[in-house]
Amino acid sequence: MADNSGKEFEIPREFEVGASPEQVWEAVTNGTGGWLWPMEYEPKEGGAGPFHSVLTTWDPPHRLTVRSEDPAALPPFQTLNQLDYTIEARDGGSRAWVRYVHSGIFTDNWDEYYDGADKHTDFYLHTLREYVTHFAGRPVAFATFDGPGASANREALGVAGRALGLPDDAAQGARVRVQGPDGRTLDAVLDYRDAYFIGLRTDDALYRFFGRGPWGAPVGISVHDFAADADAGENERAWSGWLASVFG
Repeated sequence: MADNSGKEFEIPREFEVGASPEQVWEAVTNGTGGWLWPMEYEPKEGGAGPFHSVLTTWDPPHRLTVRSEDPAALPPFQTLNQLDYTIEARDGGSRAWVRYVHSGIFTDNWDEYYDGADKHTDFYLHTLREYVTHFAGRPVAFATFDGPGASANREALGVAGRALGLPDDAAQGARVRVQGPDGRTLDAVLDYRDAYFIGLRTDDALYRFFGRGPWGAPVGISVHDFAADADAGENERAWSGWLASVFG
């Protein structure tokens, strides 16, 4: 039986990255399309944030807290969502230490939603580090989309990996050649790989593959394309067609 009383959650992470605090701040407040999805912030305490949120702390480039309690903007299983970033300089400002905390209240299926949020946090923050390390400040064409319903199962990410031509034993950090849409071959670094996600980094793009079958959702792809001639619409057409051919 569903428990609608609500239960708090907290997902904390800490990491260092080879980018300045200013670069990290820019990434989390303005360059979000480079690693997550495009969002806008009204740059002041009390300002408006994404999904009807409010900026309860705005202290560049050190602290950002974004809080939402608007039921119209939150998923039906959540009554509170808060994101908090603390950023400090390391090594004279050439590196940054970041503490990130995602907290709030889930009202239903707590274990499932916590598990999904916890695992996605690691992948998103890894992508943030990839962005600020390799692509910080570059204009991005962002596209994201889901595969067919047939990909909503636990084996689907493995199917997608094989369709890409990834060797089963290719470990995170390996250089690989993958088969993309329209007969294209991509030379890439396999920058992330576990049972839930695949990350590929080329000289001009980050490709993110989401195996959301354990949470009842289809495979998803996000493309963060930094090439001078990048076309988000064309990326969506090509890669959504690729998904349809793999799972159709």
